[in-house]
Amino acid sequence: MSASAESSGARLRVVVIGLNYAPETTGIAPYTTGLARHLALSGHDVTVITGHPHYPEWRLHPGYEKPRPQTDDHGVRLIRVPHPVPRNPSGVSRVWMEIVFAVRAAAKLVSRRADVVVVVSPALLSLVPVLFLRPLRPYRMAAVVQDLYGAALAETGLSGGKLAMVTGWLERFLLRQMDGIAVIHAVFLQRLVTSGVTEERIRVIANWAHVTSAGATEREQQRRRLGWPPSDFVALHAGNMGAKQGLEGLVDVGRLAEKRGSDVRVVLMGNGSQREALRARTEGATRVSMLKSLPEGDFEATLAAADCLLLHEKPGVVEMSVPSKLTTYFTAGRPVVAATHERSGAAALIAASEAGVRVPAGDAAAILDAIEKIAANPAVAEEMSANGQAYAAEHLTGTASLNSYEDWIRGLAG
Repeated sequence: MSASAESSGARLRVVVIGLNYAPETTGIAPYTTGLARHLALSGHDVTVITGHPHYPEWRLHPGYEKPRPQTDDHGVRLIRVPHPVPRNPSGVSRVWMEIVFAVRAAAKLVSRRADVVVVVSPALLSLVPVLFLRPLRPYRMAAVVQDLYGAALAETGLSGGKLAMVTGWLERFLLRQMDGIAVIHAVFLQRLVTSGVTEERIRVIANWAHVTSAGATEREQQRRRLGWPPSDFVALHAGNMGAKQGLEGLVDVGRLAEKRGSDVRVVLMGNGSQREALRARTEGATRVSMLKSLPEGDFEATLAAADCLLLHEKPGVVEMSVPSKLTTYFTAGRPVVAATHERSGAAALIAASEAGVRVPAGDAAAILDAIEKIAANPAVAEEMSANGQAYAAEHLTGTASLNSYEDWIRGLAG
């Protein structure tokens, strides 16, 4: 047992259930992985029940086509359970994936002794077997909420109103049964309190910056490798290409830049369920380009090589999620243009950090105007870049967040 564990309390048996885990490098996986490894390093007995890596491409990573035995990951007992991976991760196919994962995770949980079981949502349905198995194993139940399902369906319009209503009800019911809930932003806390969860059971623990910044020399080299001419002002969106991002709005920005004769180039980097639709939408556009997800190292260098970084949320998205990409953007040290609702968690982070500007989502002219103003004011861009890095260093460190998670879990265990 580590010195920190010995000094702060007894060794706990913790089971973490989360669909996403390393080697996935984007989305929720880095945070679930970081939490589990931190707890193990602190001397706790940690088991993770997870799925096979598939995100953000929505296909199995090479080498994971067949079931894998239990393995050790930095002191974490890692158990992977097979599940379907939908090519179009919405509607029935997404629900079926979560049901299969939840049932198979439950089969692994039933034989485990635990002081605390932590479920990461998404996947929401994993909370169901944890709740119903509790009489057999008197553990404490905890949820880490990265996205809100009910809000997601309502705000993105992916499903009908009845499905959104039923999903919202199920989510509220399950979360009210938890002994403790960790949320990544205060906007989630407010939403859950409104839905009937007592505030005393909710802890706000921010996601942390899990990438490092690239240097100036690496930045210039990466621009040359990517073929970005010095005359282009590159505005880069990095991350998932899903429904909630509404990235067709950024394609419109690129087309408007072409119409204006602007030096702005919009680059969309990543994978996701909407990638092919976006590719089709960019046909013939000369100021929009696309990149696939890049490995660690190249990813950070590409962020630094951009002139500004873009966040775009589908118009109407307010409470469903807080984009974790902002923590990465701040660390990269580039100014941010965030196209998001004025009441969103992303808007609050931009205001608090002073690392960029907020404009209305879906307004191509306003987004392009904001990018061009940054391009015309290098001193302002540098100030925003420095503000973002300073904010990340002060508020978004892994040490602070992970220690808060451990303290929260210890408090639940009693």
